[in-house]
Amino acid sequence: MSPAAAPRVAVRLPGHRQMALGLARQRLAIGILVFIAFTGLLGFRLIELSLFDGPVQRARPAVANPNIRAEIVDRNGVTLASSFEAYALAARPRDIIGTPEEKEALIAALIRILPERSPDAIRSAIYHDGKFRYITRRILPEQAEAIRRLGEPGLTLEREAERLYPHVGLAAHLVGYTGIDGRGEGGIERAFEQRLTDPAKLDQPLALSMDVRVQQALESELKAQMDLQQASGAAGVVMDVHTGEVLALASLPAFDSNRPGGLVGMPSHMNRATLGVYELGSTFKGFTIAMAMDSGLLPRMDERFSTGPIAVGRQRISDSHPKGYPLTVPETLIYSSNVATAKMAERMGRQRQEAFLRELGMMDRAPGELLETGRPLTPAPNNWGLASVLTIGFGHGIAVTPLHLATAYSALVNGGIYRPATMLKVPEGTERPGRRVFQERTSHYLNGMLRLAVLDGTGRQADAEGYRVGGKTGTAEKVLEHGRGYDKRRNITTFAGAFPMDNPRYVVIAMVDDPTVGSRMAGSVAGPVFKRVVNRIAPVLGVAPDMTGASEPDLSMFEGLYKPRDPKRDPNAMRRAAAGLPPLEGEQH
Repeated sequence: MSPAAAPRVAVRLPGHRQMALGLARQRLAIGILVFIAFTGLLGFRLIELSLFDGPVQRARPAVANPNIRAEIVDRNGVTLASSFEAYALAARPRDIIGTPEEKEALIAALIRILPERSPDAIRSAIYHDGKFRYITRRILPEQAEAIRRLGEPGLTLEREAERLYPHVGLAAHLVGYTGIDGRGEGGIERAFEQRLTDPAKLDQPLALSMDVRVQQALESELKAQMDLQQASGAAGVVMDVHTGEVLALASLPAFDSNRPGGLVGMPSHMNRATLGVYELGSTFKGFTIAMAMDSGLLPRMDERFSTGPIAVGRQRISDSHPKGYPLTVPETLIYSSNVATAKMAERMGRQRQEAFLRELGMMDRAPGELLETGRPLTPAPNNWGLASVLTIGFGHGIAVTPLHLATAYSALVNGGIYRPATMLKVPEGTERPGRRVFQERTSHYLNGMLRLAVLDGTGRQADAEGYRVGGKTGTAEKVLEHGRGYDKRRNITTFAGAFPMDNPRYVVIAMVDDPTVGSRMAGSVAGPVFKRVVNRIAPVLGVAPDMTGASEPDLSMFEGLYKPRDPKRDPNAMRRAAAGLPPLEGEQH
């Protein structure tokens, strides 16, 4: 037998078994010690967390979701925006296993549970090529529970904070909205991002100056007129003339803040009240008269201005409805004379005109806290010649926002003090700082002229009977799309007014962009909107009607300087009648 074929015999050395047993015991002891040490460390950490980190952990849930935001409320505490915990539904298409028939059954079930979601969008998500696809967000708890009961592992429900706007599209451009990441993307939501997400202030609502009741009245009346005349858009502002608080700010067309969709550049997303700039026409004539009065260039109200056409270079300035006789200062505003106003502006000159416009905020971006603001369009410094001075005098050649106009009109009627607009509620009894732009006497005189422009002039359709309104129409042709010249078939129509004129408290701006059906003149388009808005909001704002005429403003300084259309409705005659005084000659008829 070869040595290789010899059987192997295991040889046990003395003590081998004892050595093996000792090694096993040693390993077991080490394992027990490691386990005890790990258990001790874990226990120690648990004790540490409960003693030291426990209170902090219990306080975190209130701010754990970064998308939770403070509420936005109107001036009376009505909720405009709030946050709530909702669900988002997503699909993981690669995890949805089944036959085509089973997938179609799943889609049908989701369509039943989510009737507001497009069936095509649901089907697209289920058959998507990627790993993850959102089907919808902001679904209700009962919908989420129904989806859970489907038992489909390829569907994911995620809790997330959502923003709810209970008034849907009301004041959409003012309140704004949040994006998919929970950040503000427009209006107050964007402007006050830091304030609304400050953990220390989540329980403190942000109070706006807006009044929901006033906002609803303004929007509904603007929309009714826009629809009636098939206009491309509309905008409006209601402002407290003494505080600068914006009680309503409307831009149409609007959008649903809960589902804004689209792009910021779309017509429905553009804020026409604060971002869009327009030539607002004859609403500027009151400013020109006030500027000339304050500059000492109109010392007498009985000074008369001829109204024949005037030529400036290649431009010809004329009146739409010439009277055929020289006009006094009040008649210039009542009958809306371009020629007479241009002659007053000529006396002013460029330097005075520009200085006054700057004081009225019309050389800067629109006032207020919103970030969507437009910059006025004015002539270039090297092109602000005589022609520009004259046309700016009656509201052409300069483009501003409706909010600019509201703020400037507040200064015109409140005694001459300019205060920038604010979208935040001003605490009761707080006086906001301002600067004097017009003398108090000038403001008083302009209030009287604005009242007469409604009673006897181009603003007759804006007269809200009993509320002593005053204001001025403005009709301006739209600039051609290529930017050179004007389109004589398309107008911007505006009415800027205030009430009650015996003690002005509120300014209302109504603008309708490009009416295409019926009249295209401001008196017939924007004037009725103003009237209806005042009739609706005056009772809400505590302004009582007076049908007796006793509250009519004192216009005795204009006696003999204009011819009333209806002597019995002349403010001076109404005041005398209410006081029991006999009528003057000419008032009996």
